[in-house]
Amino acid sequence: MKIISILLSLLLLTLLGASEVKPWSVKLNTLTKLEKNVIVNKGTERAFSGKYVDTTKNGIYKCKLCGSKLYSSKDKFSSHCGWPSFDDAIDGAVKEIADKDGRRIEIVCANCNGHLGHVFRGEKFTKKNIRHCVNSISLEFDKAKDNSMKKAYFAGGCFWGVEYYLEQIDGVKEVKSGFMGGDVKNPTYSEVVRKKTGHLETVEVIYDSSKVSYETLARNFFEIHNPTQKNGQGPDIGSQYLSAVFVSNEIEKKIIDRLISILKSKGYNIVTKVLDKSDFYSADEHHQDYYRKKGTKPYCHIKVKRFN
Repeated sequence: MKIISILLSLLLLTLLGASEVKPWSVKLNTLTKLEKNVIVNKGTERAFSGKYVDTTKNGIYKCKLCGSKLYSSKDKFSSHCGWPSFDDAIDGAVKEIADKDGRRIEIVCANCNGHLGHVFRGEKFTKKNIRHCVNSISLEFDKAKDNSMKKAYFAGGCFWGVEYYLEQIDGVKEVKSGFMGGDVKNPTYSEVVRKKTGHLETVEVIYDSSKVSYETLARNFFEIHNPTQKNGQGPDIGSQYLSAVFVSNEIEKKIIDRLISILKSKGYNIVTKVLDKSDFYSADEHHQDYYRKKGTKPYCHIKVKRFN
C-alpha cells in the first residue's frame, strides 16, 4: 500500500510538470478527488459552489497545494461569474500558459504549477481591465489579523471604581484591575498598599478601536475621578491612589495633553501625571469586577461632566 502511495505521488508530480520531488509532494496525498481534478487535472469547479466566491474579508489567498501567496483581498472584486475574481496578482506569483483549447489563457501557481483557473482581458469590470477567474478549491485564505483591539491604561484611585465605570462604555471588551508604574515585579495587593513597590492602582482597558476611540475613554476617565486631588482619590489617601495615565505612544500622549489643556482652560488644576506605559500586573481574582460581584456602586468615584 505504501509503494502504491509513493507511485501515485510521483505520477501526480509528473502531471504538474515537476522534475524532482518538491516540498508539497506530501500535500498531494491529502487532496480530495475533486481537489486533484481541479489542481492537477486542470478541471473546473461548479459555478457559485466555491467557498470564496463572495468572501469580502481582508487577507491573503494562497495556493492550496504549496502555500504560496497568490492574491490579496484588496484586488478581489465581484464579477458575478460564479468564481472568485481578482484584477491583479501578487507580483510573480501567477504564471500564464496558453490553454489546450487554443482560445483561453490558463493561470497556474508560479511555484508549483497547480491549476488556478483562467485570465480574461478587455471585459472592463475594473480599471485594470483584467480578471483572474480562479477556482476556490485551488485556494486557501489567511484572514488578516484584527488590529482593532487595543489596550489603554488609567490610574484614578481605587481601581474598583475606575473599572466599574469604564467597562460600561460601548466598545470596551474588558477592564482588568491591577498595578503599574512601580519597580517590583509581580507585586501583591498587600505589598502595593504598604507603599513598598511604587505602583499605582491601574486598570487595563481592552477595547475595540473600531467602536470606541482612545479619546472617548480618556474623556470618561477624567470625568469619573477627581483629577485635581493630589494625595489620593476621595477618602482613599496614599501614593498608590494617585491620578495618572500611562501612554503607549506619542499619539496617546498628545490626546491626553490636549484634554488636560482643555480642563486647565476651564479652571481645573489638573494633577494627573502622564507617564510612559510600563509592565502591567493584574490583581488577583478577588479584585476583578469587585462592584459587580457585590451588587453595589463605587463610594469614591462619581461621574462629573467636565468637558461640556
